Amino acid sequence: MLSIDQRSAVPPFEQVRVQLRDQIASGELAAGAKLSTVRRLAEDLGIAPNTVARAYRELEADGIIETRGRNGTFVSAQGDVTSRQAQLAARSFADRIRQLGVSTEDALAWAKAALRDQ
Repeated sequence: MLSIDQRSAVPPFEQVRVQLRDQIASGELAAGAKLSTVRRLAEDLGIAPNTVARAYRELEADGIIETRGRNGTFVSAQGDVTSRQAQLAARSFADRIRQLGVSTEDALAWAKAALRDQ
């Protein structure tokens, strides 16, 4: 959850940018995760949409997020080619597990078993 400290000397766009960057770096937001729309996040934080748009533009310029037109804004895969592909595979796996209604514990157990079988 993002928050804005109105008393901070750090501009709101920078607070948004840093918090998102940190959540992505920590893995809290994984590759392929869809971000809130600019308008929705601005409304949630009580700030102007242009403030969120600026944070998103800077994150996109740094290759941390990507905008896919009308489909929205997503967390980009990070690292070398292998790491990026693995992150995207993990996102696809997680999305399919959710669609199937499988518990996280079962999904992880099956994935570990599948990796051991290699």
